Amino acid sequence: MGAVVIAISLLLLALNQPPLSKVVLLPDADGRTGSVVVNTGRSEQILSSAYGSASVDRQGSIATATEQASVVAKDYAQTLAARPAPPLSVTLFFEFGSAVDIAPSFQPVLEQLRAALPSYPAPELMVIGHTDRVGTLESNDALSLQRAQTVRDLLIQAGIPAASIEVAGRGEREPMVPTADEVPETKNRRVEINLR
Repeated sequence: MGAVVIAISLLLLALNQPPLSKVVLLPDADGRTGSVVVNTGRSEQILSSAYGSASVDRQGSIATATEQASVVAKDYAQTLAARPAPPLSVTLFFEFGSAVDIAPSFQPVLEQLRAALPSYPAPELMVIGHTDRVGTLESNDALSLQRAQTVRDLLIQAGIPAASIEVAGRGEREPMVPTADEVPETKNRRVEINLR
């Protein structure tokens, strides 16, 4: 009788143990989700809906469920608070043929970047210059890099650390608006700033 009680006690103890691992699929800021495969070598489950979860026990079995958003927010508050801020992308436009004449929209963009920086403990800014298709490939490569360097210099003057800024010039290779060669297009004369 004692062995049966011990076996039942061990079974109840095993049944009440928390999962060895638990995965919860969170939605993006816009509510979309991707998917994740949970594979233990013994079984496999695919999670593809918001707040879908998979709990893995010590034997490698997987139990799936759908969690409540409020419960996830409460139970994982510390983990969720440690997530990095989402990337921020802004675009500045330049006057035709110029590497220094930025459209007047730069000041609000600069303020937006300054306001966002405290959310990034180790900020990285990628400044990428572009041109339209007027001119040679070589001259547009140089112009796009000059535009990126102009914006980098303005960011540094505004107090953003130079070490956190990288620059690149893509010339006419990545147009926002595809055009034929030698066609001017305002939206292609731009610098993109990506903060992460």
